[in-house]
Amino acid sequence: MIRVLVVDDDALALELHSAYVARVPGFEVAGQAAGARAALTALSEPDRRIDLVLLDMTMPDGTGLDVARRARAMGSRVDIIAVTAVRDAETVRAAVSIGVVQYLIKPFAFGAFRERLEAYRAYVEGLDRAAGEATQSEVDALLGSLRTVTSPALPKGLSDATLQAVAERVRTAAGAVSSTEVGESEGMSRVTARRYLEHLADVGRVRREPRYGGQGRPEITYAWVRG
Repeated sequence: MIRVLVVDDDALALELHSAYVARVPGFEVAGQAAGARAALTALSEPDRRIDLVLLDMTMPDGTGLDVARRARAMGSRVDIIAVTAVRDAETVRAAVSIGVVQYLIKPFAFGAFRERLEAYRAYVEGLDRAAGEATQSEVDALLGSLRTVTSPALPKGLSDATLQAVAERVRTAAGAVSSTEVGESEGMSRVTARRYLEHLADVGRVRREPRYGGQGRPEITYAWVRG
């Protein structure tokens, strides 16, 4: 079994990603850490075997890059997959330079998560099979196993560009927003906006919140899940 440390300062994301790990054959959760210091403490425990870290990049007590650098300075050879909403080129470049083997951008569905872990498992199994000096084709196959990942299709009728626009609208809102508000600001119908918002809720990037006002059923609104 590949033992995984899940690191994220957002409690919902921490539980969601841990549950995702448990659903992928060959992996088990070795621990959870809600911040940079907790992650480094877990990695420094001599009696705890950790093979892979799912590492958030933004935490109140330090960045994922800080954790990765400190881990390498401690002599840790643990593999790291970045799981983060941070997507600027400088951070990605820095992550690659310190040995991050995969970079998964939030929000994502379970299918995308599973593909990254399955690719990593193929990489580990290839290393285990290799004995002595590897041939060029073996090296190519090992490295290629980490990169032959395709993003799963969105639910029918949803586009990635519109999903990102809706996600950004919710992320930058002062509070929770309704499907009507998102639809009006993004130039789409309330029904269409709700489909995108519900998808974001299903993958754990927004949470549903009731908005009470007047008589009748409360209106469902959506708030960004930080982390």
